[in-house]
Amino acid sequence: MVPLPIGISFYTFQGISLLVDTFASDKVDKYKFLVHKSFFRHSLNTALFISFFPQLVAGPIVKAHDFIPQIKEKALKDVDWESCFRALVLGYFLKMVIADNLKEQTFWILFPYFQNLSTVALLVMLFGYSMQIFADFAGYSLIAIGVARLMGYNINENFNFPYISKTFSEFWTRWHISLSSFLKEYLYFPLGGNRINKTRTYLNLMIVMFLGGLWHGAAWSYAVWGSFHGFALVSERFLRGRINLPDTMPINFLKMTVVFIFVTFAWLLFKLPEFSHVMNYMEAIVRNANMPLSSDLFLIKYNLLYSLPVCIYHLYYLYTKNGTPKTLKNLQPVIFGLMLFLIISNSGSPASFVYFQF
Repeated sequence: MVPLPIGISFYTFQGISLLVDTFASDKVDKYKFLVHKSFFRHSLNTALFISFFPQLVAGPIVKAHDFIPQIKEKALKDVDWESCFRALVLGYFLKMVIADNLKEQTFWILFPYFQNLSTVALLVMLFGYSMQIFADFAGYSLIAIGVARLMGYNINENFNFPYISKTFSEFWTRWHISLSSFLKEYLYFPLGGNRINKTRTYLNLMIVMFLGGLWHGAAWSYAVWGSFHGFALVSERFLRGRINLPDTMPINFLKMTVVFIFVTFAWLLFKLPEFSHVMNYMEAIVRNANMPLSSDLFLIKYNLLYSLPVCIYHLYYLYTKNGTPKTLKNLQPVIFGLMLFLIISNSGSPASFVYFQF
């Protein structure tokens, strides 16, 4: 394996953003503000953009036209201290309390440990890993956003409650938003997007998601993961208008469940980069259906326990998206105080962020 600098894929994307925004024929006029009249000032702006550290190793991916206009004199009085506090506490809670504790329980997904676990334990661990990878990555993004705000820079949100998505296209507007928007703006649209014909649209979607999978790592499992999501997006677009389901709560819940199940099984390709191990895991789910649960109860219990806050987090959003009731507003200081207490008292063993490997 060739050793590579941490975060190379993220600051490479940022460099691509700067070059394309500055020199692409269809963007020169729109983003001419990126080129400063002073060569020295232009060099400093570029250096700060490329080296700005809070989000550098795991995102969110920052685009030149979003960041460079914010480079100006800053003042402490302009810092929104409350939003910084909220982002940092929630971020550290998701990472240290949820993700770092779940990693101890989802460790057993690795080959060959999963082979002697019951079907229920295997499914619950997959559920736990889905919660873990969200908590880990969303936690990092929130910490990066909070630290950037302390310095006077606003970075766009990277996660918007992705596990309530009713479609795969909605999922990609809520999960790793900076990556999906980057791929759309700098790859999907230049390929023609959906402006040519349906066949070309389907092909463009497959190319973008395949390359998005390979961006995570040069392994077949990542390519399959990207292709899976590409196929899901193509299938949705093909079926759109052909199958019309009523917009009711039971139907919407069913759609959320289906998307979540498929997304969760796809995460197995992240946990087990060896594709043969992924197939062995799927076989074990079927093969171990009659195994007793007694020896797996500890794993099942703690996977569900540490997954619960992520479920509550998404349900809270569904409940308050049309406005937060006064009672819940009054409880928010208590909730953040509890999260701060748990960060101090119940953090898991320290571990690097999952996305440091990509």
